Amino acid sequence: MAESACPEVNEAIEAGVDLKTTRFLWLKYREKNSEEVRNKLIEKYLPLVRAIAEKISAKLPRSVDTLDLQSAGTFGLMHAIRGFDLDRGVRFETYCANRIRGAILDELRQLDWVPRVVRSRVNKLDAAERELKRQLGRKPLPQEVASHLDLPVADVEAMYCQPHPQNMVSLNSELPDNDDNKAYRKLDFLEDKRSDDPLDNLNRQELIDLVSKGLSREERLVLLLYYYEQLTMKEIGYALDVTESRVCQIHAQILERLRRRLARRKEEFFA
Repeated sequence: MAESACPEVNEAIEAGVDLKTTRFLWLKYREKNSEEVRNKLIEKYLPLVRAIAEKISAKLPRSVDTLDLQSAGTFGLMHAIRGFDLDRGVRFETYCANRIRGAILDELRQLDWVPRVVRSRVNKLDAAERELKRQLGRKPLPQEVASHLDLPVADVEAMYCQPHPQNMVSLNSELPDNDDNKAYRKLDFLEDKRSDDPLDNLNRQELIDLVSKGLSREERLVLLLYYYEQLTMKEIGYALDVTESRVCQIHAQILERLRRRLARRKEEFFA
């Protein structure tokens, strides 16, 4: 097929749209205005929607789902079919391509949590900094950026003081280039402050083993109930069916034995 002078028509041809079939469908749609013919038109132009969505997605962060862009573009295509007038002499490919792009861009603006004015200001400032850094070979001063943008220095300094919007990423997105061919998410590498540290748990267990080594069952219970369960001497005596004074006596004997044991291992601990 010969290449058309209209870039949108060429884009539709490259996407795989059969223009001869769609032209016949348009005549049939104008004649009957049926939903069935409209759905066939939508189906014929879906490759164009997919091509435009993929072209826009290539310039966006990986967190933006191309399928979401295709869905928005499909709605733009539906509105284009509904509002197109064959008698105006305008190619539908040109009309619908603009509507598809517009619908996708509108969807991106709704997904963007940063106001358009702020995003535009930051982009302009970043572009000026990149250009000046390329020319000067160093980071430009605020006065130089202000001169480049033809703005007062105070306005540029105020722009620097305002918070810059950051791109949001999904913690469920997978990390690329895994040598072991396993799928790792960014979420897997975040520290959970609420969970116990395995090393702390290991050290605590080793300390318990050291302290309770050589103790009788009664002495070990007194130690655990007092220091780990935070029970009082009276409550421990009630649990062990002994008097409170007996619990105090057992506790004193344990401490004395631990002092002697730790004194013998003093050099090992400090080493």
